[in-house]
Amino acid sequence: MKPFSTTTANQNFFRKLMIISGLMIMLLIPVSMFAQTDSTKTDSAQVVEEAPVEESSLISPSAELISVQKSDQSIDLKASLKAKVKGTFYILPLLKITFIQVTDTAEKVLGFVITDKLGKAVFNVKADQLKTDKEGKLHYKIVFAGNKQMDPADAEVTIKRARLEITPVKEDSLLTVKVKLIDMGTGTEIPVPETVLGIFVKRLFNPLKVGEGTTDENGEATVEIPQNLPGDAKGNITLMVKLDENETYGNLEASVDQKWGIPVSVNENHERTLWSSDPPIWMLVTFIILMTIVWGHYIVIVFQMLRLRKEEPDQSTTAIIP
Repeated sequence: MKPFSTTTANQNFFRKLMIISGLMIMLLIPVSMFAQTDSTKTDSAQVVEEAPVEESSLISPSAELISVQKSDQSIDLKASLKAKVKGTFYILPLLKITFIQVTDTAEKVLGFVITDKLGKAVFNVKADQLKTDKEGKLHYKIVFAGNKQMDPADAEVTIKRARLEITPVKEDSLLTVKVKLIDMGTGTEIPVPETVLGIFVKRLFNPLKVGEGTTDENGEATVEIPQNLPGDAKGNITLMVKLDENETYGNLEASVDQKWGIPVSVNENHERTLWSSDPPIWMLVTFIILMTIVWGHYIVIVFQMLRLRKEEPDQSTTAIIP
C-alpha cells in the first residue's frame, strides 16, 4: 500500500485554495469596475447640497380648552395638555397652565393651575369675574409657557352667556323634569328654542343618560324620569340637564337633588368569611384540604429530587475494560 504523504495533501489543499481565489477575483472585477465607473460619474457631476437643518428636539404639546357654564352663573374652564411623540399620544402632568380672560382692551390673568396625573386642569371663574366683550361674548385663553423639553402651547374659547334651569315635577305617579334654556348674552333673558337638551342622573364615574328633550318657543322642554333608579341610603338622586358642545354657548349644565330613587344602603355587617375570627367549618375544612394537596405535591417533588441525587453513580471512578 502506497503511504500517504502529508506534503502532497498540503499541496492539493493550497492548489484548490488558489483556484477558488482566482474564481472569486474574476467574479469581483466587473463589480468593482462598475462601482468605480459610477463613483467617477458622481464625482464629475457632484452637486453641492446644503446641510440638512437639524430638527428641533423639543416636544410640541397640544392644548385644549373647553368651558362649562353652571347654574350658579360661574364657569368651569377645563384645560388639558398632551403631546404626540412617534405616533403615540402622552398626557402631560405636573405642568403649569395660566388662565387668561380676554376683553376688547386687555388680557387679564385669572390664575394658574398645575395639571393632574391625567394632564388636566380646572379653573372656576366666579360670576362677579365674568366680563363680556362688545358682542356680549366671553373670551378665555390658556397658556403653557414651555420649558427646556417642550415648546409653548395655548388654546382659546369664545362663548355666549346662557343659563340652564331644571325643575322636578311630580304628578300622581309620574315623575318629570321641566328644563329651560335662556340666552343672557345681551343682558336680557331670551328663551332659546329648537335646542336638544340631555337629562342625566349622576353616578359614581359618568352620568347616566335617562332621556332628552327639544326646547319649544319658550325655551322649555319636559322629560319623564324612570322610577326604578337606585339612589343613596335615603333614596336621593341627582338629576342633571346638559347642553354639550354647542357652537354658540359651549357646554352648560344644571343639577338638582330629588328623593326619587330606590334606597340602596351599604351592608357593613359582613357575614362569616374565611378571614373572620369565626369562619364556617365547611369553608375551613375545604381550605385545609386544598392547601394540603398543593403543598403535598411540592413535598413529593422535593423528596424525589433528593432521592435521585443520592442514586447518582460516582463520577470519580472509571471502568477499565481489558
